[in-house]
Amino acid sequence: MNNKTNKYKQGVIQAIQAFVKQKLANDFSGHDMAHIERVVRLTEQILQHEPKANAFIVIVSAYLHDVIDEKVVANMNQAIMELRNYLILQALTDNEIKMIFDIIENMSYRKNLNQKKTLSLEGQIVQDADRLDALGAIGIGRTFYYGGNKHNIMYDPNISPRMVLDEDNYKRSNTVINHFYEKLLLLKDMMNTQTAKKLAEPRHQFLVQFVEQFEKEWTGKE
Repeated sequence: MNNKTNKYKQGVIQAIQAFVKQKLANDFSGHDMAHIERVVRLTEQILQHEPKANAFIVIVSAYLHDVIDEKVVANMNQAIMELRNYLILQALTDNEIKMIFDIIENMSYRKNLNQKKTLSLEGQIVQDADRLDALGAIGIGRTFYYGGNKHNIMYDPNISPRMVLDEDNYKRSNTVINHFYEKLLLLKDMMNTQTAKKLAEPRHQFLVQFVEQFEKEWTGKE
């Protein structure tokens, strides 16, 4: 790749970064620009060990992965059309746009509940980075932040975690702590890349210790 191409692609990434920042400026669900920037940094970390991946597609997809998510936008179809038109204006090729949409439309946890989606290497990297940001101390903060935003209660020992989830019942309200059992504590074993698997382990253990301590304090069994 020559310097002119590199400069062009860096310009596109900067434009997309500004686009996403504007789109997520009013998000208070934990899917804000700070989350996006952390996911981008994690993809860059994973990319160091995945030389065969298309770094441009990975970085762009990492920036865009939440701008058509139903947790963030009121009208998904409108958001998809607007994003597609924006990428065309940025002179991305049809193949690049297809690769990006294949990732951001299929990488979410919910979309993989009924049947696991087949993702490109680029998609696996972005999915890993997004899931890593749901683990560890940041993951705990985001989980309670999102739960409060959706008016979910923190915990009720009488409400058991759901053992079987599909795309429909996943969206139904539950306790914040049950979300750890239903999703977050399962993510470690769902990582695609070796780098993400290593990064996930200590973050996972932090979650385990947190939930154990939370439940002890709640029930007074310390």
